[in-house]
Amino acid sequence: MFDRDLELSLLSTSDRYNIISTEENIMTPQTIAYPHIERLDGESARLQRVPRIRVAQIVMDYLAYGWSVEEMYRQHPYLQLAEIYAVMGYYFDHQVEIDAEINAEWAGVKIEQIDAGKSSFALRMQARGLL
Repeated sequence: MFDRDLELSLLSTSDRYNIISTEENIMTPQTIAYPHIERLDGESARLQRVPRIRVAQIVMDYLAYGWSVEEMYRQHPYLQLAEIYAVMGYYFDHQVEIDAEINAEWAGVKIEQIDAGKSSFALRMQARGLL
């Protein structure tokens, strides 16, 4: 069996959790650091290595297609497997925030579709009775 100091040192080296011990020997989470993820003030969470890719974009694959982490890795070969696991961990810890971001983005798309109207191609096809 490990002694308490060794156990704490092993836990604190975790990439995801920084655990501290209080005087009463109660373990409490202090700060959660997510490898591969960065979130600057006022911006969406995104990948550190590929900052143009937001966490919400990868999560949409999970929500829309039901893809597993391994399937997302196959579909996006430019991503690292660890990045996708980090994204999903971040998502499940910040689900309300990410879901709100996705819903806001989806609402924006719907408004743009309404504002754009039908394309001239769609209007011609509709006039011919093909739509």
